[in-house]
Amino acid sequence: MAVTREAVLEALKALSFPDGSNPVSRDLVRALTVDGANVRFVFEAPSAEAARAMESLREIAEKQVAQLPGVEKVTVALTAPTAPAGQSAAGGAGGGTAGGAGAPPTLRVGGHPTPQEGGPKAVPGVDRILVIASGKGGVGKSTVSANLAVALARQGRRVGLLDADIYGPSQPRMMGVSARPESPDGETIVPLTAHGVTMMSIGLMVAPETALVWRGPMLMGALQQLLNKVQWGELDVMIIDLPPGTGDVQLTLGQRTIMTGAIVVSTPQDVALLDARKAIDMFDKLKTPILGLIENMSTYVCPNCGHEEHLFGHGGVAAEAKKMGVPLLAELPLSLDVRVAGDAGAPVATGEGPAADAYMALAKRLIDEGKA
Repeated sequence: MAVTREAVLEALKALSFPDGSNPVSRDLVRALTVDGANVRFVFEAPSAEAARAMESLREIAEKQVAQLPGVEKVTVALTAPTAPAGQSAAGGAGGGTAGGAGAPPTLRVGGHPTPQEGGPKAVPGVDRILVIASGKGGVGKSTVSANLAVALARQGRRVGLLDADIYGPSQPRMMGVSARPESPDGETIVPLTAHGVTMMSIGLMVAPETALVWRGPMLMGALQQLLNKVQWGELDVMIIDLPPGTGDVQLTLGQRTIMTGAIVVSTPQDVALLDARKAIDMFDKLKTPILGLIENMSTYVCPNCGHEEHLFGHGGVAAEAKKMGVPLLAELPLSLDVRVAGDAGAPVATGEGPAADAYMALAKRLIDEGKA
């Protein structure tokens, strides 16, 4: 009887840690190969110290797999990644947890994604997923994501906000959240809540000044965890703040997750629209519906004299939307209040005024049209 990869993984799942997790659920197993009767794999520990402590586990795992029918030889190696100073190999960093008490979560963040068959799948408990995208950075995509999430929550929707900008997470600052999420079982993550929005970001798992120097597979593994290992609960809509451009995160999300549609944010000037068109073309290739475009920083009104100025031009996004045959969802103003509120961790949509009204109108439109 030939041994299978699945049988080996099941044998390793039987090796339980005190907290009830196992080497597979902790994402410790790497480079598993089955070559006839020979089985080889690696245990990648979160640190060199942990690797030394796992020697007994290596021996037990070797004996456990050797007992499987058809196995003649088992080779198990121990390894540990190196990490930048101040950042653990598990993707975490020193610092307090929610409320300043407790230990940081022990789960690994990142790692290679697990295989998924059968095409894109829904996120359990989430009715709709809206991705907020842009072709280039600096057009206010994250600001739109945070304020739209808050505006939807103010109108009674159960809203989740996922910061998928792995390299440059900004939602913790914009939403005023700095506590470290808990992981009660070393596998799932308990998200945080701010301004009525359930939110999660990789920025909550590492120190703010820590750079994540990851290749594509690590990004994809982290995105998979943030989508499927977070206890999102029942949500009417999830807002996903994508990184700018057309890279690994967008491709992975489109291939693995059923999305209601994409909203593309751009400023009016030509250089931004050039990149916005690339984002639109990407979603067309991924068969993701374009729900509409948003022209951000559309108009500036001087708070002293009331003079209206179009600092980045005006109407370019509207023309692009008309050309594509998709809605122009909103023309959002350039306002100092928006910047100040975001830096203070209380998005402008939490309050009152012209900028807040613009986001409330956008949220109402999406709800009325059955998109959120």
